[in-house]
Amino acid sequence: MSERSPAPGGLALVEALVNTVDLESGADTLDTVEGRAALGVAERDVAEVRELRESLRAVCLAHAGHAPHREVTPLGELLARAPLYVAVDERDGSAALAPADAGPLLSRVAAAVAEALTAGTWLRLKACELPECHWAYYDRSPAGRGRWCSMAVCGARAKMRRYRAKES
Repeated sequence: MSERSPAPGGLALVEALVNTVDLESGADTLDTVEGRAALGVAERDVAEVRELRESLRAVCLAHAGHAPHREVTPLGELLARAPLYVAVDERDGSAALAPADAGPLLSRVAAAVAEALTAGTWLRLKACELPECHWAYYDRSPAGRGRWCSMAVCGARAKMRRYRAKES
């Protein structure tokens, strides 16, 4: 959907997960072996991954100032299940939260969220305001007020709808 470059650091994983479904067409890459493999997800875990995806989407919508798209399990409840530990780099003494088990997607997402929080980038991961889209994107605008994943597609659709509403 978006012509934007991927989110920085671990947020790229979160963005990729949220964008595994095209809400307009209903196509879900988690339905494919390749789509699951790209995220390291087993077929037996797809229902939990979808729950995580929609909780992340709700948070991305909140970052953009919008209500959740539907009722979801709060992201904090899901991330509380992910064991993390403080990893300290022996060379420079830097520290970061890391997944206790790098395999589960939930742990990798929790570590990515923690990284984004410390980097100050978490609130810049947003979801497009158009209900048929809600694609995740990283808002690189100076003021942090991006509204659409793509100005050329979703922004144009929104502006055309407003124009048509005024004409009626």
